[in-house]
Parts: sequence; C-alpha cells; structure tokens
Amino acid sequence: MKRQYELMLILDRDVAEDKRGALLDTVKKMAGTGTKVEKMGLRRFATPINYKPEGYYHLLHFEADNAKVAEMTKAMNITDGIVRFMFVSKTPEQIEADKARKAKKEQRDAAPGKEAEEKPVAEKKPKSDEGVVNE
Repeated sequence: MKRQYELMLILDRDVAEDKRGALLDTVKKMAGTGTKVEKMGLRRFATPINYKPEGYYHLLHFEADNAKVAEMTKAMNITDGIVRFMFVSKTPEQIEADKARKAKKEQRDAAPGKEAEEKPVAEKKPKSDEGVVNE
C-alpha cells in the first residue's frame, strides 16, 4: 500500500554544488515520479554534526510503499554527502492541513501593507517592595 511521505534531507555544505544536485537527483529517482522538492537552503545546525556547523536542507514530498522507504534508507546510509535524513508518513488529514496552512501563508505574504500592528509594550511595575531596604 502506498503512502504519502515527506523526506527531510540535509546535504553536506562542503560538497560541490554540482555534486549536491546529482545527490538530490539520485534521491528523487529513488523516490519515483511525482516527487516535489522544496529547497530550504543553507541552515545552521543547533549543534555541530560531524564537526560541521551547517548544511543544505531539502524537503521532498512523494508517494511510496514501505519497501521503497527501506531501500532508500539503506542507500542513503552509505552515501557520502548526506549528513542526515528523516522520513515522515503523512495521513490524508495532515496533507489537507498542510495545504491549508500553505495557502494561508501565501495569502498573508501576497497582501501588501497588511503587516501586523505593533502594540505598545506595557511598563512593568514591581510586584512588591519585599526585600527592598530603604536607607
């Protein structure tokens, strides 16, 4: 039975750009036809991975069965240039919620001049005078 998957893929920042493209194409071919790729760009890690502070993030959306995901996992574990990866199985409800969230974000980004109004910050008053010594 085929399911919808998301694959978060992090590629090594030290790999040449053409090699990164080839790695991404290889993963897309393994995932099959209909694979959508979102390039998220170079991002900093929270903690270094393999002594490297950052990597190139890619989010792939595709449909596959469990055997295909297992095959992809084996291949990516031994491929140089792939720092980390994670598969997430998506339910139809999650897919619809993601589409709605994305449409809402695009609508918000497309509306010019509709920035959030800044609210004035209220002054903070001391809670009590306990512990204050007047001399």
